[in-house]
Amino acid sequence: MPGNSFGTIFRITTWGESHGKGVGVVVDGCPPGIPLSEHIIQKMLDRRRPGGSSTSTSRKEPDQAVIMSGLFEGLTTGTPLLIMVRNKDARSNAYAPYAQLFRPGHGDITYQAKYGIRDWRGGGRSSARETVARVASGAVARALLETVNINVSAYTVKLGGVKAEKRDLDTVAENMFLCPDPEAALKMENRVKQVKKDGDSLGGIVEIVARGVPAGLGEPVFDKLDAELAKGLMSIGAVKGVEIGSGFEAARKLGSENNDPILPDGFDTNNAGGILAGISNGDDIIIRIAVKPIPSISLDQRTIDIKKKINTISIKGRHDISAIPRINVVCESMVYLVLADHYLRQKAIMNNGG
Repeated sequence: MPGNSFGTIFRITTWGESHGKGVGVVVDGCPPGIPLSEHIIQKMLDRRRPGGSSTSTSRKEPDQAVIMSGLFEGLTTGTPLLIMVRNKDARSNAYAPYAQLFRPGHGDITYQAKYGIRDWRGGGRSSARETVARVASGAVARALLETVNINVSAYTVKLGGVKAEKRDLDTVAENMFLCPDPEAALKMENRVKQVKKDGDSLGGIVEIVARGVPAGLGEPVFDKLDAELAKGLMSIGAVKGVEIGSGFEAARKLGSENNDPILPDGFDTNNAGGILAGISNGDDIIIRIAVKPIPSISLDQRTIDIKKKINTISIKGRHDISAIPRINVVCESMVYLVLADHYLRQKAIMNNGG
């Protein structure tokens, strides 16, 4: 079954390509009566839109969301929502020199292997442009979860080897990298300038925190909440790793160090990252993702063409230096989507007397 849909009760199906007429999403399973508007969706999309930082592509897309169905008088109707965003600034001819070449780090060679055909214009379906649809549907999930005071935020804790030593979340919006450490943000800016000058790209780490999540969300055994979150976040093209709570650090701890003592008013620590046995425990859910460097770089790289002839490629054009910080809101959206689905699944269990 084609992997274009995500979720069980709150279910989305994304569609569209980077250089097609547009991209969009169908959201099915959203309950009726949720306040929603194009403006609400637009606020999320504007955070993903290019041009917000020195790491961003110069492609100018207004990313104006249009809700085609499922809304009446400012409220969801319970029927499928179709949200569309038209592509306005696609320049397909810029990719013509690479039509016969496989770009290292991209999905060109694997899409060719799977389908025997590929859209070479910006990567087609494998392009990060597809994440517009995730953010649009994430805004719907957010609108639902805000009615029960669940909130998700993402911020940059590492970029190009520069690490945030502080977690002052009040300062996140004050710098272009959405970093909670102002001093680290300045170092990140200098690092980006140097790498951009060299024609290369950068990776980093984003931390995501979900607050207000009640205990009880998540399903045994294969639909554990942490497994679903990992799947959702790993489905983002640039993400190569996910850890929850103490994550890989847990492998270096003793059990006595990693266990979270349980007190009458909650947990004393949060090494579990808000999830135990795949079910939320009422603490903040804490996730970190590893973001790979953008593969489109102007440095010469070895590759082959569709006839397997050895060649060299240097990718010119309008590309991000890093997926960070534009990916941050995409991460928030995927977490909102997972939590919305599991919130409704848990609600269904409780309503059935489970």
